[in-house]
Amino acid sequence: MEFCSTRDKKLNVSAAVAILSGLAPDGGLFVPTSLPSFSLAEVTAMSEMDYRACALTVLQKFLPGFSADELSSYIQKAYGDNFDTADPAPLHDLGDNLYTLELFHGPTCAFKDFALQMLPHLLTSAAKKCATNKKIAILTATSGDTGKAAMEGYANVPGTCICVFYPNGGTSEIQRLQMATQKGDNVNVLAVRGNFDDTQNGVKEIFSDKALEEEFSRKGILLSSAIPSTGDALPRKSFITITPIPVY
Repeated sequence: MEFCSTRDKKLNVSAAVAILSGLAPDGGLFVPTSLPSFSLAEVTAMSEMDYRACALTVLQKFLPGFSADELSSYIQKAYGDNFDTADPAPLHDLGDNLYTLELFHGPTCAFKDFALQMLPHLLTSAAKKCATNKKIAILTATSGDTGKAAMEGYANVPGTCICVFYPNGGTSEIQRLQMATQKGDNVNVLAVRGNFDDTQNGVKEIFSDKALEEEFSRKGILLSSAIPSTGDALPRKSFITITPIPVY
């Protein structure tokens, strides 16, 4: 399976390159060139699996460039003792054919822990597969949940650093405190004067700045994104200026 940009279907890359890049060079998002299918037998078998086994089954379909042993190792690390229940995502039968799936047992109590506990393992592996020795700098904008989950996932991960931008006054106080008190030698968080759109557009502008990208590259740094924007377009021209407010 390969991945293409939402702006150019001819721009095809491997899963490792897509993971390492975060955003496509043309400003689009990387998506699978075709979606894998699951047979009825596979779906039936998955219904009897625990979360980790089910995750392995799904990830093998989407990430053929990663071996089953690699993925299994990452899954055990991502969904291990850092979750407060034996099953990371317990399903409860409420009766009358009604079920509830709990997605708040990760280290930050946010559902985004499921992606952001796994992504650092995939990213560092992708860097090795792409034979890059550059330090990976993760930049992301958040309105609350993503920032803390990303910082928790990347904290003290070798070869990486992460900087999270959030709108000043635009998150809950609990979320602000979670980010401001995050431990880790490679994490940083900055409040931005403006709303979330201002914050996100500013981060997008950094990624679209080729001169800045080249400067980082000369210093041995590769920019990447923890979670790409839900919109596929980088602004063609932006008048937004990020004015960080240091958090103490």
